[in-house]
Formats: sequence, structure tokens, C-alpha cells
Amino acid sequence: MSETATTPAKTPVDFWFDPLCPWAWMTSRWVLEVEKVRDIQVSWHVMSLAVLNENRLDELPEQYAENMRPGGKSWGPVRVVIAAQQLHGDEVVGKLYTALGTRIHNEGLGVTPESIALALSDVGLPADLIEYADKDTYDTELRASHKEGIDKVGQDVGTPVIAVPGPDGEQIAFFGPVVTPAPKGEEAARLWDGTVAVASVPGFYEIKRSRTKGPDFSNLS
Repeated sequence: MSETATTPAKTPVDFWFDPLCPWAWMTSRWVLEVEKVRDIQVSWHVMSLAVLNENRLDELPEQYAENMRPGGKSWGPVRVVIAAQQLHGDEVVGKLYTALGTRIHNEGLGVTPESIALALSDVGLPADLIEYADKDTYDTELRASHKEGIDKVGQDVGTPVIAVPGPDGEQIAFFGPVVTPAPKGEEAARLWDGTVAVASVPGFYEIKRSRTKGPDFSNLS
């Protein structure tokens, strides 16, 4: 009697992002590369830099704080993504993030009504979803998604947040990695293996060095 081979389940990876952040965008492209070289499956979730910073706006540089305030440009993309998720399902989140990031960062359009409208068109979502950029209709769901990610990693970090199963099955979460340009191939795999390894060590919190380069989108299509 022959035994039927079963395909091992892929490791679930949860990724929280704000489309505004170029560093989260870089990390997200790395994680998609890791999907090609390691048995992982990414689920996408929104977090919000505006929500993260809403109680410390006076501590931020003025232009950055202006983007974070109610009505600032940071609210539009996350509101559109959460509206798309609520109205069209979880499967559209990663696709819309890719479209938004490509328009905002790779093409340099920034956060504008045009870039959001083009992103919606790129993935075949209704154009009227852009109306949610200025509405608080799904802010409760946005804040809940943000809280889920930030509660796993702590309040003193930003985006992205990544969560993976730990050795005991419980999720471990970490901020980053912050990297530029996004690694490809075996380099992407090595960074993934190392990041998960150190994050799984009880009591490990941080490795850091000063950034000497800005986000490099040159190897992103």
C-alpha cells in the first residue's frame, strides 16, 4: 500500500505596512523575494504612521507632523487600502499595496490623488474607492489592524512589522529589517534566515547601525 506524499505547509508570515513609508516598501519587496526562495506565505495588513504618531506630533519635524495630522496626506493611502479590504476582501491588500508603492515610490509620484487613482486602476478596483481617502468610515478597522501589529512588537517602533511563528508556535514579531536596496535571490534568503534566527532568541531586542544611504529603488520593477 503506497503512501500519498503531502506538501509541507508554508510558514505564515504577517506583514504590517504603511504605503507612505519608503523603508517599509523596500522591506516588502525583499519579503516577496523571500517567498521565491523560502517556503513562506505572506499575509498583508495595514498599520498607520499617523496613528502611531498622533500623540507626539509636537516632537516631530514640522513637515512630517503636518502629514500625520488629521487631513494630512498620510491618511489617504491607508484609508483606501482598509476600505478595499473591507469591501473586496483580504486578497486585494497585497496587490493594492504593490500598486501604490510602485506609483508612490518607484515612479516618484508621491502620495497624491493621482497616484492613488492610478494604483486602484492598476489592480482593477473601483475608482470610487479613492473617496475613502478623506473619510473616517473604516478608521475603527484601520486602528484595529494597526493595534494588532504594534501590540505584537511594542510601541517604540515604526513600519514595517513582521510576525512569524516562533519555536514554540507562538508568534514572534520584529520591526524591519531596514535594508536598501532590496536583496535578491540567495542574499534575500540569507537575510531572512538570519533575521528569523535572531528574532527567535529570548531576550534579543536590537541590532542597529547608522544609515548612510537613502532608499534605493533601482532594482525594483
